[in-house]
Amino acid sequence: MQTYQKTFIELALAHNVLCFGDFTLKSGRISPYFFNAGRFKTGAAMAVLGKCYASALKASAVEVDILFGPAYKGIPLVTATGYAMSNEYGRDYPLCYNRKEAKNHGEGGVLVGAELKGKVAIIDDVITAGTAIREVMKIIDKAGAELGAVLIGLDRKEKGQGKLSAVQEIEQKFTIPVISIITLDHIIQYIEEKGDIMYKNAMYAYRDQYGI
Repeated sequence: MQTYQKTFIELALAHNVLCFGDFTLKSGRISPYFFNAGRFKTGAAMAVLGKCYASALKASAVEVDILFGPAYKGIPLVTATGYAMSNEYGRDYPLCYNRKEAKNHGEGGVLVGAELKGKVAIIDDVITAGTAIREVMKIIDKAGAELGAVLIGLDRKEKGQGKLSAVQEIEQKFTIPVISIITLDHIIQYIEEKGDIMYKNAMYAYRDQYGI
């Protein structure tokens, strides 16, 4: 596990973004863990979070031209990532995000920030069913840009309706990499290193049943 991945897990635990217990997901599955990036809600947390996203993007060696944050959670994530890429690695990416509803006054439209062109990296928290990514693809296509990568915080690595995970479906459909800071396997590895047998067994059982 890389240092930035461990940092991400510990940050998520400290802010109750990553919790353990019994959680009913939208799919109806009972999960032994839950991840809610909306709980990253302080300036200090966002500073560290941005570094984790930037580290994952840097480590991937994927080349993109612009970073895009889907409304709403993607907006602070793309901002934090863009700042960290500039501050840590000297890469000053243009940033763009969308509104949920088109603005009919002022500059109008649904896009805010830099012109959406070239290869785009979508910055988000998780991919649950891929619906949000498909919606952003409509915006990217309309702008004449190209999807280059998706960068997320967590890949749950579990099956969707078929044999593939939502992440694998996105990778297959759009022929692009989905980069994640951590996966379910990293969480399990972290728990093993901490010696928490109760959580480890529950996570193993969940991965055996739903994992890819």
